[in-house]
Amino acid sequence: MKLSQNPPITWPQDESILRFSWLCWVAHTKSRNEKAQAQDLVGRNISYFLPMTWKVRRSRGRTVRSLLPVFTGYLFFCGDENERLEVLRTNRVAHLIEVSDQPRLLDELAQIEKALRAGVPLVPHKFLKAGQHCRVTAGPLADLRGIVVRTKNTTRLVLQVDILGRATSVEIDADMIEVVDEES
Repeated sequence: MKLSQNPPITWPQDESILRFSWLCWVAHTKSRNEKAQAQDLVGRNISYFLPMTWKVRRSRGRTVRSLLPVFTGYLFFCGDENERLEVLRTNRVAHLIEVSDQPRLLDELAQIEKALRAGVPLVPHKFLKAGQHCRVTAGPLADLRGIVVRTKNTTRLVLQVDILGRATSVEIDADMIEVVDEES
């Protein structure tokens, strides 16, 4: 898909998910329908968040760049009951996940949105239950909170979305983080 054909990460475009109103829902889409679902929501003017990141691979001697969802199969949207029904009418949703802790989901998604807007590459990461909770103290990712893990020669900050049991991570300089209480 050409860059211009990809849906924006948020709709309305360039608006923070923290400004969305009504209830948030998680749409578990049918296989490989995340972007098409987002395009459908743009057409219906329904607010959504579809975190995506670039994946680069080699194919037949060519470099291929693809913009792919961070959480395969999931799209987050906000709306009232009528908008929820509109999303179901797109016939691209396998099922909807009701969000019982709205503030927590928005906080977790805001972490990922901030990393995407800072332009740092995100990579899928296994979901962690235990680990050291940290906060970034400086730079474009300042105040981002997550769990720190060390892999080979790098330090990564894992950003989790508990309701999905999924996570993503970003490389971070170990000098730019501080340990925080889990409740912070």
